[in-house]
Amino acid sequence: MNLEHYIDGAHVPSVSGQTFTSLEPATNRPALTVASGDAEDVDLAVRAALRAFTDGPWPRMPGEERAAVLRGIAAAIEARDERIAELECGDTGLPITQARGQARRAAHNFRFFADVISSLGEDVYRVGSAQLNYVVRKPVGVAGLITPWNTPFMLETWKLAPALAAGCPVVLKPAEWSPLSASLLPEIMEEAGLPEGVFNLVHGIGERAGAALVAHPDVPVISFTGETATGQTIMRDAATGLKTLSMELGGKSPLLVFDDADLERALDAAVFGVFSLNGERCTASSRVLVQDTVYEEFVARLAERAARVRVGPPHDLATELGALIHPEHYERVMSYVRAGVEEGARLVAGGGRPDGLPEGNFLAATVFADVTPAMRVFQEEIFGPVVCVTPFATEKEALELANATRYGLAAYVWTSDLRRAHRMAQSVEAGMLWINSQNIRDLRTPFGGVKASGLGREGGRYSIDVYTEAHIVHVATEDLPIPRFGLG
Repeated sequence: MNLEHYIDGAHVPSVSGQTFTSLEPATNRPALTVASGDAEDVDLAVRAALRAFTDGPWPRMPGEERAAVLRGIAAAIEARDERIAELECGDTGLPITQARGQARRAAHNFRFFADVISSLGEDVYRVGSAQLNYVVRKPVGVAGLITPWNTPFMLETWKLAPALAAGCPVVLKPAEWSPLSASLLPEIMEEAGLPEGVFNLVHGIGERAGAALVAHPDVPVISFTGETATGQTIMRDAATGLKTLSMELGGKSPLLVFDDADLERALDAAVFGVFSLNGERCTASSRVLVQDTVYEEFVARLAERAARVRVGPPHDLATELGALIHPEHYERVMSYVRAGVEEGARLVAGGGRPDGLPEGNFLAATVFADVTPAMRVFQEEIFGPVVCVTPFATEKEALELANATRYGLAAYVWTSDLRRAHRMAQSVEAGMLWINSQNIRDLRTPFGGVKASGLGREGGRYSIDVYTEAHIVHVATEDLPIPRFGLG
């Protein structure tokens, strides 16, 4: 299969004619030939989007009219949900049952932001009877969207839906390791009636196509999801243009288990939180901190559950843990497994390739116990099915351990003491925290992290803020006094 760019309503090859090959994670065999974009292709896409912004109808449509198109996009996604799941499964190595959930989430993203923009109000401030001040939201311009390779289709829609809702034409640069499901977006957009030039898609390597999109002078806003080091590069490159940035970066999220917690539910949350989506999720609960009075019991039960996690071909309905995305990433994850052993962590489950899967990027669900803050596996984002377990004695020590990394995206607290839960919620350094719950998203709430986990927030009106400028208009409704200069 050959994938091309989609620019100004047409599928086109790269100006240079260059391509790259995408691999199937379950076998590491070549699966796709993909157009490899660079600055010229990005410039063509941005010019098309800019014309749609300055001359086209999309930014000037009433919110409800744009919302109708977004609902059409949602319907078109739902009509293709099984196809999207199949493509996502084959392209990323995600288990098919979990890929189906991502397709449903993608449709929900568009319906949600259709509702947001159709009901979004603007602010009015009255100063007595003398002045009326009102705020108008204006789309900021062409939005550059750079998306990651994990759950790509859903995360593409998480950015596309609010950008389009706000009235911004877009240029999407999908991750080069998982470009396939994005190839369905052009026909989906056309079917829903999105005007030409409003949606543009440029494939390519991040250091070339992504960097060109960040640097382009006619792209005032960049939304990026990916690793922290790339986010730092984007921030430096965007500084010249003083661009608006929204960046969800890495995570090393703690899951704290106190001895008064419902241990069975906490165990379910710990297993699901790090082994679902192949562990390739930024909000994964990859550090489990357990009170010492229940530590050994919890470690034993976690190891037993991990050993029973079904690793297998992504399209098998029984598979719970599929293939990691790419051989480079597989080797990176395995290097952390080796580092954990070398640094003295106790390997209690997994750590290698499961039997019966001789090819592809398969790793058994892996658990390290007795992990200390000095170890790399405690500090660094592994982004795979590897969890580290550390004991604590007191609430104070639990808090210190939770905050002992450079990351601060998500956190999870399990305890029956609600006073303690609220104390921890106020003190754990994380943009998002769940109490006695796994990661369940409410799309109305802000999503994002602190410290090295990113900047900005998206979700609900927070997303609309990323893609709009607040324009204040002051209207005098009476003759206000004006100091009179220059009268001698």
